[in-house]
Formats: sequence, structure tokens, C-alpha cells
Amino acid sequence: MTHPLRVRSFRLLFLGRTVSGLGDAVVPVALALAVLRATGSTGSLALVLACAMIPRLLLLPLGGVVADRFHAQRVAVTTDLVRCAAQLVVGVQLLADAPSLTHVAVAAAVGGAASAFAIPTAAPLVAGTVEADGRQRANALLGVTANASRLAGPALAGLLIWAAGPGWAFILDGISFAVSALLVAAIRVRHVPVPRRSLGTDLVRGWREVRARDWYWTSLVGHGVWNGAAAVLMTLGPAVAVDRLGGEGVWVIMLQGGAVGMLAGSLAAGRFRPRRPVLVGNLALATYAVPLALLAAAAPAPAVIAAYCLALTALGFLNPVWETVVQGQFAPEVLARVTSYDWLMSLGAMPIGYAVAPLAAGAWGASAPLAAAAVLVALACAGTAAVPGVRRLAWPAAPAPERAGAAVG
Repeated sequence: MTHPLRVRSFRLLFLGRTVSGLGDAVVPVALALAVLRATGSTGSLALVLACAMIPRLLLLPLGGVVADRFHAQRVAVTTDLVRCAAQLVVGVQLLADAPSLTHVAVAAAVGGAASAFAIPTAAPLVAGTVEADGRQRANALLGVTANASRLAGPALAGLLIWAAGPGWAFILDGISFAVSALLVAAIRVRHVPVPRRSLGTDLVRGWREVRARDWYWTSLVGHGVWNGAAAVLMTLGPAVAVDRLGGEGVWVIMLQGGAVGMLAGSLAAGRFRPRRPVLVGNLALATYAVPLALLAAAAPAPAVIAAYCLALTALGFLNPVWETVVQGQFAPEVLARVTSYDWLMSLGAMPIGYAVAPLAAGAWGASAPLAAAAVLVALACAGTAAVPGVRRLAWPAAPAPERAGAAVG
């Protein structure tokens, strides 16, 4: 098996995603501090975040259709350039003496819309540059660099903000998207042309592909519940850590431990290949119930930190394995559409968790929603073991496409 990094096209894709991922990892900290400095309002920050999230959720299914129909490489390059422009606008605004919240919010909405078209291109780009026997290692490499960026991002953001101000973090992110666009434009990607149909027909075809596989749609339900529970933990966890576990330091250590766990899981995914990948991955995801339950019980801080690190290690392992299975089980001409539904269910569950958690905590205390989230995660993820397709699915052979012939672009 040829190592993926020996393949020129994947090497360029890997470099592009590494550069843009590091730039993106800097932005959350910089955005929060910049908006709070400019307005002093958490409501303004919530508005900007919503402006990025809502277009992304609404346009994700359309993004899948576009990536399948118009060649994922071209879509990826275009969206990188759009996001470059959006981040540069935000950076310039933040470098001004009186940044306009309206301009920042509009740029965030444009960037969020572009990401809805960019996200579904990830699977076709890997599948179109790496042969089937190298995809798990390729996905693991992308997972490693993404998680390493998340680990280093806050520190780099802090350094940039201290040295030059938050606006330069967005300038850096914009430049990273420009570099990514240049690198992705230089690769060669196998592409199966999709017959021209109506938009509605393409959307329905993608949804039928999802529904036709019990292992896929039941896993998506479990993954959505996991993300909703993660939002509950991120909303209520800081208060529990500060009030009952020993202070802010506990929360910081817990988050860093989780980031290290994600990185370790991605590294493990490049080496281990479970016989029943979806079953093993979903059971591993169910371990997220443990830190939720321990937080609900205000268990000792070391136990909570260790459990969270283990649960995020499981997530870091699952992601590359899951992506590899999906890339092998679905025909190339529908891959972007089915992954767009995956992202829609995962991302769509998070706002629900963010909204429900404080309301439930206000009515019954923080322990109740945390415990409820733990039960839901355990049932939704471990419960997929009852699905025949989940239990039976082994490593796939690539399916035959709907129409023979492939174009290289």
C-alpha cells in the first residue's frame, strides 16, 4: 500500500487543509474577544455566531448537491476564496478604530454559507485522490492535523491578540484560505459525472441513499444525540467545574485533556482497523455518557478529567474510521450529498443542546440535564448495536457507480 503522503494530489490536499485548519483554529478565541471588546455584549457575540451557523445549517443539503454535480474540487477552491474574502473583511473591520458589528455579522453569514458548500467536498476529495486501501490512513492524517490545530489554536490566538490584536487573527485565517485554494486547485481528483436532474430530484436521491442503509441513518441519529449532549456539557460544564470541582483550572485542564485525547485517537485510527468498524465506533462514542454522568454527580475532578479525555479519544478514533467506511459504502456520485446530511444532523443538534441546557438547569439544576444527556447518549450510541446493519458491516468494497466512466480534473 502506497502511503497517502507519497501521492502528490493528496499531499497538496493535506497541506491545504492543514494550513486552513490552523487558521480556523485561531478564530474562535479571537472572535469572542474582539466582539466583546468592541461591544461589551455577549448578545452581540451570540448574534455573530448565529449569523454563521444558520446559513450553514440551511444550505448544507444544497451544498451536497452542488459538490456532487459540479466537481468537488472546483467547489472547494471557490468556497476557500469566498471564505478568504469574508475573513479579510472581518479582520479589516477589527483593525479599524470603530468596527461595525453589522459588517462583521454579514461577513460571518457569508463565511457560514460558504462552509455549507465546502464541508460536503471533504469526502469526495479524499476518495478522489487516494485509493481505497489507503483511505483510513489518509483520513487519520487529516484528523491528526485538525486536532493538532485545535490544540495549538488557542495558544496561537492568544499570542496574536497579545502581539497585534484580534484583527490579525482573521487576516491570518483569510491568508490560510487563499493558500488552501491554491494548493487544492493544483491537485488531480477523480470525478464521476452526475446526470443532470432537477435540484429536488438530487436532494431526494441523496436522502434515499441515507434511508436505504439502516447502519447509516441510525448512526446519524446517535451522532446527532452525541453532539446535542456535547452542547449541554459545554454549556453547563464550566459552571459545575467552577462551583463544585475546584475552579476554572479544572475546566481548562479538562478541555486540554480532551484535545490531547482527540489527537491520540486520530493517531490510533491510522494504525488499527476493527473488524466491525461502525459497531466499534458507536460503542466507543457511548463512553461520552461517563463524563456527563460524573459531572452530574460532581465526582472528583481527576475522575471527570480522565473520563472526558477517554471519551474524546474515542471520538478522535471514530471520525477517520467513519469517514473511511462512508467513502467506501456510497457511490462516488452521491458521496457529497450523503455526507451533507450527516453534517446537518450533527450540527443541527448542537443549537438544541445550547438552548435546552440553561432552561433545564434553571428549572431543575445543572445535574438533571447533564444526567439526562448521559442517558440519551448511552441509549442512542450503544443502542445502534441492536441494528442488524451496524452489527454486520465490515470493511467495504467500493460500490459500482450509477454510470461508468470517470473524469479527472
